[in-house]
Amino acid sequence: MATVGSDLYELRIRTRQEHRVFYIAKLPEGVYVLHAFEKRSRKTPQADIELARARLSQLVRQRRMRKE
Repeated sequence: MATVGSDLYELRIRTRQEHRVFYIAKLPEGVYVLHAFEKRSRKTPQADIELARARLSQLVRQRRMRKE
């Protein structure tokens, strides 16, 4: 999901409804789920993209602080 950040992936779940999960799996300590939501239109809502970006930024900051 390059619109949110590099090395971020999108999992698509299709049932009668569509769901999306944005996650990052490249970190050695585990998989981080940044955002999960029900998708109701063809285009991913900008608010969901921005929320995932903010959570990714927060995760990066927290990891840097742990290393210092």
